[in-house]
Amino acid sequence: MPEVLPFLVFALAGGAVPLPLTVLQILAIDLGTETLPALALGREPAEPGLMTRPPRRRGEGVITRRLLLRAWGIMGLVSAVLVLGAFFAVLLAAGWRPGVDTSGDSPLHHAYLQATTATVAGIVACQLGTAFAARTERAPLRVVGLTTNRLLLAGLAFEVAFAAAVVYLPPLQAVFGTAALPGWVLVMMLPFPVVVWGADEFCRWIGRRGRRAPDPGTLSPPRVPAG
Repeated sequence: MPEVLPFLVFALAGGAVPLPLTVLQILAIDLGTETLPALALGREPAEPGLMTRPPRRRGEGVITRRLLLRAWGIMGLVSAVLVLGAFFAVLLAAGWRPGVDTSGDSPLHHAYLQATTATVAGIVACQLGTAFAARTERAPLRVVGLTTNRLLLAGLAFEVAFAAAVVYLPPLQAVFGTAALPGWVLVMMLPFPVVVWGADEFCRWIGRRGRRAPDPGTLSPPRVPAG
């Protein structure tokens, strides 16, 4: 969603809004920042309360409407709104208005590079929140613990380091069309991971209340008989 929606905004605006995200920047995200955290999530242990749930219905696939709603309608949509907000905030702060030229010869071209960079950095920030939210399907994060998946923490650290290199190293700036971000933009993005994770956590909390099933957060681990 945060990668598709910028292209829809660009297309529907008819050129009045510049492209918020370039193709090379998408490749940097998909191949550079997402890979290791995704592999680490594949090593996540089964969440507490899994065996207390009823079995899947016969014929039910892995990809369900509930999964798509959570991925696209909650975390994806919230991420897209935050990312586009960062893009427009950088442009508007530089004096841009819809329809104003931001091409290479324009005085606003550097601001445009910063705005697309803000889109990239915003997506990475939202990915951090998405990664922690995706660790469980129903159980709250407090049950599994924030630091129990060490592979995920390492993957997220690499993701942040790689994104910082794309944003601030001149050779990578030339390749990906990025520009160094001012401090106020980074401060603006600090809440992004918490907002994305919090939106998903709130929706799952509502779902747990509606099912009348035991809250996984209240389940005690099984006792192992001595000897």
